[in-house]
Amino acid sequence: MQRLVFLVLSVTLALPGCSAIGALGRAGGPPQDVFEIRAPADLPVARSRAGDVDFIIAVPAASGALDTDGIMVRPGANQVQYLPDARWSENAPVMVQSALVEGFERTGAFGFVGRRPLAGSGDLALVSSLTDFNAEILPDRQGAVIRMTLMARLVREDDAAVLASRRFSEETVVTDTRDAAILAGYVSAAERVLFDLTAWVLSARNITTF
Repeated sequence: MQRLVFLVLSVTLALPGCSAIGALGRAGGPPQDVFEIRAPADLPVARSRAGDVDFIIAVPAASGALDTDGIMVRPGANQVQYLPDARWSENAPVMVQSALVEGFERTGAFGFVGRRPLAGSGDLALVSSLTDFNAEILPDRQGAVIRMTLMARLVREDDAAVLASRRFSEETVVTDTRDAAILAGYVSAAERVLFDLTAWVLSARNITTF
């Protein structure tokens, strides 16, 4: 599932869904603004709660280039760089996990939502792979394509059976390569992936048995 969205942006650091939480420097480097991706405000809400079902959200698997707090920018197909003056609040896969936990807690769909089960094992787990989370600079350097792709699987914990799977992919085109524009593109792509994934899990929950 993939959509392409164009954003024409006035550059600002007050980004909806992406908050500057400080200016923290890395050792030996200049201070960096810190940003985070949060669950969208308008997530779907469950019509009923799935009893005492424990829903566990694993950290998405990711390559070494993505498993970092650096905000990835690709100047070319095989090049990887990171914004020098900004970083994520956590390594990208952990930040995505945090946003998913926050979002599913708000849906009211499950008895418990967490990163790990309360007891030895949970009932249902979301296991995923983050394969794209980067901004690709356009050849004319007049903008960028921000892409997020998440391969998600719903797994029954007691026998590791895959109950459902789906690929979520979103692209946002921004018309500026300054940090604020690129960050707004990240927010736009991530919020649509998180919304669609949440809606899918709530729908799949109604047709699967635990």
